[in-house]
Amino acid sequence: MEQGVGPSIAISFTVYESLRSFWQSRSPNDSTVMVSLACGSLSGIASSTATFPLDLVRRRMQLEGAGGRARVYNTGLFGTFGHIIRSEGLRGLYRGILPEYYKVVPSVGIVFMTYETLKMLLSSIPTSN
Repeated sequence: MEQGVGPSIAISFTVYESLRSFWQSRSPNDSTVMVSLACGSLSGIASSTATFPLDLVRRRMQLEGAGGRARVYNTGLFGTFGHIIRSEGLRGLYRGILPEYYKVVPSVGIVFMTYETLKMLLSSIPTSN
């Protein structure tokens, strides 16, 4: 399992369930597929925003020295965070997040839409006793 996947999934599910509960408390009869898609998409944005800096640092450390690049992040995780903040500012920790959103918004939205659809379908299947 890739590093960062666990926290990302935990954040996605937490945000999704919170948004879905909030929506259902406001509109109890409105549990459409589009609500699941919207809540899932927003949860993907939240999880990506929370975990992106750590993922960026991991990628930068992996690419260091590759293809003749200079080695600048040889101080470990916290040193790499510090170097990025000193040289690029806090915005540097989110460099490249828009393409991440382009990937995550539809994919996580579809995952939760499918999750809710399968929950509905499986709960309507009669059990044989």
